[in-house]
Amino acid sequence: MTRILLIEDDTETAEAILAELGDRGFEVQWAGNGVDGLERARASSPDAMIVDRMLPGVDGLTVIEVLRKEQVRTPVLVLSALGAVNDRVRGLRMGGDDYLTKPFALIELVARIEALLRRPSDSRETILHVGPLELDLIERTARRGERRLDLLPREFRLLEYMMRRSDQLLTRAMLLEEVWNYKFVPATNLIDVHMGRLRHKVDGSGETQLIHNVRGSGFVLRSR
Repeated sequence: MTRILLIEDDTETAEAILAELGDRGFEVQWAGNGVDGLERARASSPDAMIVDRMLPGVDGLTVIEVLRKEQVRTPVLVLSALGAVNDRVRGLRMGGDDYLTKPFALIELVARIEALLRRPSDSRETILHVGPLELDLIERTARRGERRLDLLPREFRLLEYMMRRSDQLLTRAMLLEEVWNYKFVPATNLIDVHMGRLRHKVDGSGETQLIHNVRGSGFVLRSR
C-alpha cells in the first residue's frame, strides 16, 4: 500500500484529505505541526508527502529544506494559501516537487500525488549528469562544463525531465503532461517556445548540439 505523510495543521483540511486518500487506497499518516512532521518523515520513509507551507513550530518550507539537505528525495506536494508566482517559485526552489494553492479540489490533489508517484525511481538522485551537462537538484543549479546555465524554473524542470530520459524521443504530448501537468494537447506552440529558449542556453556558440528537434515527432537530448 502506498504510504503518504500529510503535514497539515488545519484539522478540517487534514480530515478531508485523509478521507479522500483513504478511500482511494492510500495509507496516510498525519502530523499536525512541523516538528512532528519532520520526525515522522525521517522515521517512516513515506512514498510521498503533502506539506502545508504555514505550520506551527517549524514551517513547511524549512521541513522540506532540512530533508533535502539530509538527502531525502521523497516527492513533496506543497500546499499553501500563498499563490503568487514568487511564492510558488520559492516553494519549488526550497525542494518541493509540486505546489497546490488553497482552496483546491480534492480530485486535483489526488491527481498531483499520483503524478508525483509516477516519476521514475531514479528521482532520488540529487545530481544528474548527461555528457557535459550537470544539474544539481538541491542547489537548483545547472552547468554545461564550466559554464553556468541561468535557467528559469520551468526551463530547469524541462531540462531535468529530458536529462532523466536522455537519448529518448520525447513527444510534445509527453512534455505537456509531465512538465506542464496538462492532460490534453492544446493547440499551442508552448513547447517549441520554451524548447527554443532552453536550446539557446544549453547549446552555446561553437558547442556540440545536445538538444535535437526530431521533425514531426518531438525532441531528444543526446548524451554524446
